[in-house]
Amino acid sequence: MIEITSLSKRYGSFTAVRSLDLVVPAGELFGFLGPNGAGKTTTMRMIAGILQPTAGIIRIAGHDLRDAPLAAKRALGFIPDRPFIYEKLTGMEFLRFSAGLYGQEGPEVDRRGEELLALFDLEPWRDELVESYSHGMRQKLIIASAFVHRPKVIVVDEPMVGLDPKSSKILKDLFREYTRRGHTVMMSTHTLEVAEGMCDRIGIMQRGELVACGTMHDLQQASGNDDALEDIFLRLTGDGAARDLMEVLDA
Repeated sequence: MIEITSLSKRYGSFTAVRSLDLVVPAGELFGFLGPNGAGKTTTMRMIAGILQPTAGIIRIAGHDLRDAPLAAKRALGFIPDRPFIYEKLTGMEFLRFSAGLYGQEGPEVDRRGEELLALFDLEPWRDELVESYSHGMRQKLIIASAFVHRPKVIVVDEPMVGLDPKSSKILKDLFREYTRRGHTVMMSTHTLEVAEGMCDRIGIMQRGELVACGTMHDLQQASGNDDALEDIFLRLTGDGAARDLMEVLDA
């Protein structure tokens, strides 16, 4: 699970994340939403250990990221929104390399790597250099690398970017099965239909703060009607876009 207590990140006088408290339990697929600049990616990079918090505590599967960073990171798989990969490795070599970062190697890693490559239709390219992969293929390889060491927690930023419809469906099914087995997924996305259809709970960030959190039913009850997630999201994060558009078109 993920436990966040009083988490903050400041850049000089600017506060990107302000005193965030959040628990994502085992077995939950949590959707993390917000407009650009709301603090979502900053939060997820702090959870992944890429950014150092200004204040607060992060626990991954019970391990304090500050006091026991290696144990916390062993329990975590991180899927960024941009697939940066060592291009002079083959697809299979990259999965072995990724597993090796967590102290895993040998036939079991190769077997898991083969299964993941086959799952995303990458098996024919297992021995090809990553530099020859398309953007979508790289994204699928990054996703595979996050699962290869069997983490308890997956943190994923915009998982569907660059994926074809078949791969998107496979990933959705993979996330659902992963949480069904008692693991945790925290997913940031701008695709509200994906969040509404997949997530057990949804949190909405605005200006570095969590302004709403709960199931779709909880969010609808708080809004006082049965609105779709898009309407709730726009109401909470500012619904002036339509008015601005009309002003532009009428100018």
